[in-house]
Amino acid sequence: MESLASVVLAAGKGTRMKSGLIKVLHPVAGLPMIAWPVAAARDAGSDTIVLVIGHQATAVQGAFRGAADIRCAMQEEQLGTGHAVSCALEALTGFRGTVLILCGDTPLLRSETLQSLLAFHRGNLAAVTVLTALMDDPYGYGRVIRDPSGRVIRIVEQKDADPEEQEIREINSGIYCMDSDFLFGNIGGIGNDNAQGEYYLTDLLAIAVRKGLTCLALQTADADEIMGVNDRVQLAEAARILRRRINREHMLNGVTIIDPDSTYIDQGVTIGADTTIHPGCRIGGGTAIGNGCEIEGGVSITGCRIGDDCHIKAASVLEGSELGEDVAVGPMAHLRPGTTLGNKVKIGNFVETKKIVMGKGSKASHLTYLGDAEIGSNVNIGCGTITCNYDGVNKHRTVIGDDVFIGSDVQLVAPVTVGRNSLVAAGTTVTIDVPPDSLALSRTPQVNKEGWRLKKKP
Repeated sequence: MESLASVVLAAGKGTRMKSGLIKVLHPVAGLPMIAWPVAAARDAGSDTIVLVIGHQATAVQGAFRGAADIRCAMQEEQLGTGHAVSCALEALTGFRGTVLILCGDTPLLRSETLQSLLAFHRGNLAAVTVLTALMDDPYGYGRVIRDPSGRVIRIVEQKDADPEEQEIREINSGIYCMDSDFLFGNIGGIGNDNAQGEYYLTDLLAIAVRKGLTCLALQTADADEIMGVNDRVQLAEAARILRRRINREHMLNGVTIIDPDSTYIDQGVTIGADTTIHPGCRIGGGTAIGNGCEIEGGVSITGCRIGDDCHIKAASVLEGSELGEDVAVGPMAHLRPGTTLGNKVKIGNFVETKKIVMGKGSKASHLTYLGDAEIGSNVNIGCGTITCNYDGVNKHRTVIGDDVFIGSDVQLVAPVTVGRNSLVAAGTTVTIDVPPDSLALSRTPQVNKEGWRLKKKP
């Protein structure tokens, strides 16, 4: 197989986003925008991917930290697409094969489309092949000019097109396949004699035509794929299309999504068969959900691992947590990062957890805060219980053994340990360790003053 490298153009700021963040780093369905064309290039077979960066270069590099196939090339001054590609050549020194040229703002591009483009390009021994699409309203895009045989003879930008050329509906996507020898040998011949005074990559086609080389265009069936994102409106539209693709794939794999249009699942989430997702849910990247789960409406899950047969009830928020099997959470519970729940644990309404481990069969049914705690199996945490884990300077741990019963309205002042099979009576403030098999009780004696209210009446 012929070698393949990709160049992804990502140096521009994207002023129409009206943002302090460079355009290609805006998130789309859980990934930075630029991550989508990079992933498509990888899946199409690219061994090396060169990012042409400029604005916020360090941030763009940081998005791919540790990726062995990524190289970066600086474009200090943005002088057009031809200039951008020329900046990438040093990073491709010694490469021979096919070069894919992509745009960093095309998150809808599929790897299957790139594979088709590559096969068409190589099968026809073309010097240059451009991916095109038909658009009802082609305004703003470069127009593809073909000869009677269907070969491409040039691409003319919107601002340079005459009225007849502006009527052409076939547009340039900005995505190309090029033979590396042709690209390296001719990119220096591009000039900037145009309305913008920029170096257009499209001029390479004219150079190839003059040299009698083959220039072709492959028309994609789905014009959405080559949509560039330039503003927040297009960003939302791209995200909508990607969410629809993601949700469709989950449904085809056996997940029930009751209303896909109101369900937001990021790229990379895994969901087991026979799980049901109700409307209004957001499931963020790094999440894995098992088989047979039910995720009720309005739930937000990010970076969690959820076992089989779990039930996450309405309006709960789960972050960075791990749940065993047959766990119930909510409604309106909040699992904060570091929460680990064993099998058959129940976390009820208005319960908040943070950095806890809770053993099999334990439960905190309502109105409770549990932080920095190790809780054994078959423990009951009564309503209104809190772990007092922060002294204003440091966090401290609470340890509760197996089979403990914690009554309602208990304060566990950490660091403190409650031994196995103990009972902490309702209203108790626990400040010293409780031995196993004990009763802990701390209450002020109750005093009843009969007739007191009658004396206070006017």
